[in-house]
Amino acid sequence: MVNNKFMVRVVTHYAEEQSEPDKKRYVFSYTITIENNGDRDAQLLRRKWLVTDSNGKKLVIEGDGVVGEQPHIRAGEQYTYTSGTVIETPVGAMQGFYTMVDLNSKEFDIEVMPFRLALPNILH
Repeated sequence: MVNNKFMVRVVTHYAEEQSEPDKKRYVFSYTITIENNGDRDAQLLRRKWLVTDSNGKKLVIEGDGVVGEQPHIRAGEQYTYTSGTVIETPVGAMQGFYTMVDLNSKEFDIEVMPFRLALPNILH
């Protein structure tokens, strides 16, 4: 997905060793790469996520930076990080956005389109 000359790629992973299905606890990690294909450097200030499980339960997560960092992503470079979330069902989804700021102190958002959280082979 590309917007504002930034591309966001997401890879998800079901963390079976941390999950407890009998307690409705499904743990997923996600690795996100934010690639700056523009001609201006930018810094990631904040993120906001909407996590939804297959029962429709919604959780909003927002805060400064990602994984304790507010990275600068130079033009032509990328930033990758891994984080995680917990939901009560074996299938869910996440979506959200990053608020960035450029060298001119202009803020802009990069949308992260919905991506699926799912146990392996549960969906066709």
